[in-house]
Amino acid sequence: MIEAAQLFLITYFAAFAGVIPPGLVNMTVAKSCVEKGKKSGVYVALGASIIVFAQALVAILMAKYIFTHPYVQKMMLRAGLVVFVIMGIHFFVAARKNKAKEKVRTSKKSSAKSFLKGVMIASVNVFPIPYFVAISMAFSPNDDYGWPTIIAFSIAAALGTFTTLYIYVVSFLKIEKNTQAFSKYSNYFMAGLMALLILITIIRIFY
Repeated sequence: MIEAAQLFLITYFAAFAGVIPPGLVNMTVAKSCVEKGKKSGVYVALGASIIVFAQALVAILMAKYIFTHPYVQKMMLRAGLVVFVIMGIHFFVAARKNKAKEKVRTSKKSSAKSFLKGVMIASVNVFPIPYFVAISMAFSPNDDYGWPTIIAFSIAAALGTFTTLYIYVVSFLKIEKNTQAFSKYSNYFMAGLMALLILITIIRIFY
């Protein structure tokens, strides 16, 4: 139990810190929050956090295999590269249209769409898996975790991610008056972010 508690705290703060820098998931949360309101942002964060739970679970269960098979890591990165290119083009085209979206009321249907958006965005973001693999391997190179520890690790990753994303929701609500300006330039930011992720992914594939 002590090992599980220690791993929970370390993983929670690692996940919390890992989402702080502007990235694909947190900027999507911010964008949804500003354009559709707080509830939409929370649903995107919730969807993303559930995927992080699954990613952390996969990471700790397959830590030794992924860590010792660089080919598997490269295949995941190549798949992510294709997705980042497609999304980069999408955001750039949206930015060129230069039309700010009006804030809409949140309904059950739009909440479901926001939740699914969070699931989709987090699913294509493969970077957390190697991150959680490294964390889990640092604690137990022999990969001999029990199920209580495995579940605690995954829950901590999801909660740490959700905490940071919720802070993004609350923070971006303060710029509600600047919604039009944010909507105008956020697509350019997201397109630039995709370009950066493409560059990082290419470097990680070949080096």
